[in-house]
Amino acid sequence: MAPKAPKAPKSPIPNLFFFLLLILSAFSAAAASGKLRSRRPCRRLVFYFHDILYNGENAANATAAIVGAPAWGNTTVLTGMNHFGDVVVFDDPITVDNNLHGPPVGRAQGFYIYDKKEIFTAWLGFSFVFNSTEHRGSLNFAGADPLMNKTRDVSVIGGTGDFFMARGIATLSTDSFEGEVYFRLRADIKLYECW
Repeated sequence: MAPKAPKAPKSPIPNLFFFLLLILSAFSAAAASGKLRSRRPCRRLVFYFHDILYNGENAANATAAIVGAPAWGNTTVLTGMNHFGDVVVFDDPITVDNNLHGPPVGRAQGFYIYDKKEIFTAWLGFSFVFNSTEHRGSLNFAGADPLMNKTRDVSVIGGTGDFFMARGIATLSTDSFEGEVYFRLRADIKLYECW
């Protein structure tokens, strides 16, 4: 019987490859679950916008108007039944504090639709169009606005200029209201994607 030849030493390459593959899959799983992404905003802004609804007598001061109403409503008075069916277009001043007469930094332009009969709620689609020396461009927002909640979140879905392709969330709260003619919203904007 011939003596057995000594075994060649094992190459560490397959083990190293397996180890690297294991590490790579662990990092990709963590990235997919979001644990590696920062959840802190890259930019935070607070603004107020002031909505003065046209009521048939305040044309000089109005910044919003009913442009669509159901058959039982009209275009100068919000309908009953939680204003269901009313469509309002607005061009509201934006300020950095809650003073309606403070210097505007831009305009909130868009619309809201009262979209439920059972509860007082609306759907918003609007832009903040900035024209100040501090901010140029626009931020775009969309989402449901359950008006009876103390705070409600709408999505920041994009932007232009200083806010190019911004993404985030805006927490809205009703800061003041006077009947159905005037209300002021505080928008606490947290951007999570900044370019």
